[in-house]
This record gives sequence, structure tokens and C-alpha cells, in this order.
Amino acid sequence: MKKSTILGNSTLHVNRIGLGCMGMSEFYGSFDESESIKTLHKAIDLGVNFFDTADMYGWGANEKLIRRAFEGKWDQVVLATKFGVLRGENGEWLGINGQPDYVKKACERSLTNLGIEAIDLYYMHRQAEDVEIEETVGAMADLVKEGKVKYIGLSEVDAATIRRAHKVHPITAIQTEYSLWSREPEQEIFDVCKELGITFVAYSPLGRGFLTGAIKSSADFESTDFRLNHPRYTDEAIKENIKFVEVIDQVAKDKGATKAQIALAWILSQNDEITAIPGTRKIHRLEENLGAYDVELSQADLEFIRASLPKETVGSRY
Repeated sequence: MKKSTILGNSTLHVNRIGLGCMGMSEFYGSFDESESIKTLHKAIDLGVNFFDTADMYGWGANEKLIRRAFEGKWDQVVLATKFGVLRGENGEWLGINGQPDYVKKACERSLTNLGIEAIDLYYMHRQAEDVEIEETVGAMADLVKEGKVKYIGLSEVDAATIRRAHKVHPITAIQTEYSLWSREPEQEIFDVCKELGITFVAYSPLGRGFLTGAIKSSADFESTDFRLNHPRYTDEAIKENIKFVEVIDQVAKDKGATKAQIALAWILSQNDEITAIPGTRKIHRLEENLGAYDVELSQADLEFIRASLPKETVGSRY
């Protein structure tokens, strides 16, 4: 299986399995920053070079963690970060901001947090309803001209928005949730990415851990885990959604692979450019995920998976 690709219209050569860093600072219960730094270092040792963060993860703490981890190693790293989701001093949610002046302020803050002069890939994390996409992307394009950002991307936008944005400045990557139980991007997003030469980046490719089979009930979550508030992870939803895991498990046993490896290999099998950014804080999970490169899914395997999956996922994504 092809292990690397070039992001969209860029010169950025990245692994097709990168590393999402969100959980290293928040969201999934307790965390240990020293363990996370060891995992980040191990990722580089294993040849991973594509890392994903955002200014709202730990409201700046995640970017600062990455700065500590990658000091002296930036020549081995392609880093994506994001702006747009507002957090207060205590982590409270304050909405979304896509105003041009805010875009530039957010970029300066991220550059400071990361301790770098230019961001490889800068995403609009979410679109603000009160700002035209042309205005937000125009500000991002200014950052490229100023040398503070190399390439730009968008997250969780529809096909029409991608087209409008791309007319203002070339979009390099589109990041959206995509996995065996979140296949909505197949309806329009994949086609527009192919047409415009944009790389699709799949976040939560393991269903925030669910598709690995690790979650049997809500009792498996720590009290601070944000999944407790998500509709897909109620006990009622889990009881129905476990059918996805059963299909994956059947293929995993046949291939001598883990469920995580099957779920990731399925994503990489969709086309030769798609990338995935599974998140983990643990070295053994990182190593397991990278084992997906060695899983070969035949056309018959892919057809079996498609035919066997439940028609709908119980519970909305958010």
C-alpha cells in the first residue's frame, strides 16, 4: 500500500497515516504530557512526519506541547494547525470567528505557541456563519503572501464552500470526519477534492476509538471524557453501533490484523491520496495504527465491508 503522498497543490510530502494530537491536551480523559512527548518522538523515529493540532486544543496547550516535543526536529515535521473556534480562559466555548483581523491575530498566537516562523498547513477549523468564506480565505491568502503560512486548508465545509474558497486561493487540504461509520464525505466532498486537486484528510478515522472495539458501554469513559456528551456514545447507541465493530472484527480475523488496522486500511483504500490522522497518546497504539500499511484489502474485501455495514449510524456526530 502506498505510504505517502503530496498534499494537494503543495510541495509537502506526508505520510498517509499521520498523528492527531488533540487528545494529548484535553477531551479524552486524563493525559500525561511526558508520555505524549515520547509518543511524538517515537512517531518521528518510525517515519511519521504529518502532525495535526489546533489553537483550541487545551486552548493553546497542545501547540505549546508540540513546540517542546519538536524543538530541534522541525526539519522532520509537517505541521497542521487551525483557527476559528473560540475558547475562554477557563476553556469555555465562545463561538466561531472568521473575521479577517481575527484570522491574522490567531495565526500570530499560534506561531508564538509553536515557536516557528511559518505554519505548513493552516486550516479554518470551522466556518463562521456571519462571515463570507471569501473574506476568511482572503485573510489566509494574505498570511501566505506574508510568509507566515505555507498552504491553507478548510475543515468541515460543504462542496459549494470549497469551490468558492478555491477561487480566492488554492485550497491544499480538506479535513472532515471520515470513517466506516461516518461516510458522508463520499456524497460530494470526494468529487470536488478530486476535481480541484485537493487532498482529503480524514479525522477520527477510528470513530474516536469506537471502531477499535475498545468501547463496550459509557462506563468505559472517564468522567472528563467529552464522548459522554455525544449522541453516538450513549449506551443505547453503542448497543446498535457495535454492529460496525462486528463487521470490522470479521475482516480483521480473516486478515490476521487488528480492528484499528482494518478501519485505517479501508480508508487508505478509497484512493491513493487520502490521508488519515488517528489520534493516540500511546506508543503501542501508534505502532498498531502504522501496521495498517501492511494490510491489503482486495476488491472483494471492500465489497464485503460495504455490503455488511449497517445502513445508518445511531446518533449524530455532534
